[in-house]
Amino acid sequence: MSSDSPELEALFDSIAFSTEAKHEPEQVSKIEGDSPELEMLFDSITQGMAAGASGDANAKVFAQIGQMTRSLHNLLRELGLDRSLENFAAELPDTRDRLNYIGVLTTQAAENTLNAAEAAQPIQAEIGRSAKALAGEWDRLFAKQLGVDEFKILVADTHAFLRNTPGQAEAINSQLMEIIMAQGFQDLTGQVIKKVLDAAQNMEKQLVALLLETTPGNKRDAVRPNLLEGPIIDAAGRVDVVASQEQVDELLDSLGF
Repeated sequence: MSSDSPELEALFDSIAFSTEAKHEPEQVSKIEGDSPELEMLFDSITQGMAAGASGDANAKVFAQIGQMTRSLHNLLRELGLDRSLENFAAELPDTRDRLNYIGVLTTQAAENTLNAAEAAQPIQAEIGRSAKALAGEWDRLFAKQLGVDEFKILVADTHAFLRNTPGQAEAINSQLMEIIMAQGFQDLTGQVIKKVLDAAQNMEKQLVALLLETTPGNKRDAVRPNLLEGPIIDAAGRVDVVASQEQVDELLDSLGF
């Protein structure tokens, strides 16, 4: 991550490489449902709870949980957790549909905005051109450079300009309203994004808690005691718990992920 030092990045890479060499997952294609790696992880946890897993099995579960937690943690940091987002799209069936929905809304908003701007631009350009031409003719009039016939034409053109301007202004205002309405996608997509982020953050909390529970004894010495307390719901005013993304990052680094 951009905020980690080169030393921490090198340490993480070396540990991740050694872990993958010991427990390299089977390459699989995209299929519906859980992957074989996830099934293996769940089976290992279930067997360990039922009959007590061996030391090697526990180490493998610990390594898999750590890698999952690190990947999810990095994703959350890249997405950013300080955005103001709204709740929406509870009826949408899954995260994939929600993200596709965001793509559709943003595309529609961009197209509507561009179309409205393209429609308003020639109207505004015509108003500017006519106003500039009339201003030049009135300057000639005040400089006593217009004859009577030219003055009559100027008066007629000015009258026509003033008569047409309200309609042109209304047309421009209509396109501006289209642009404003198109920005409504931000509220809708923001709410969908929050739904996805909430699910990811909840998963991260559960993974961190599970990671702490399965931390081998030889790994605990590398972790600051307050980090072993795990995440807490109300961390305000407390310094003895994992309460921020920075502390989660520190915990993962100290455990070698």
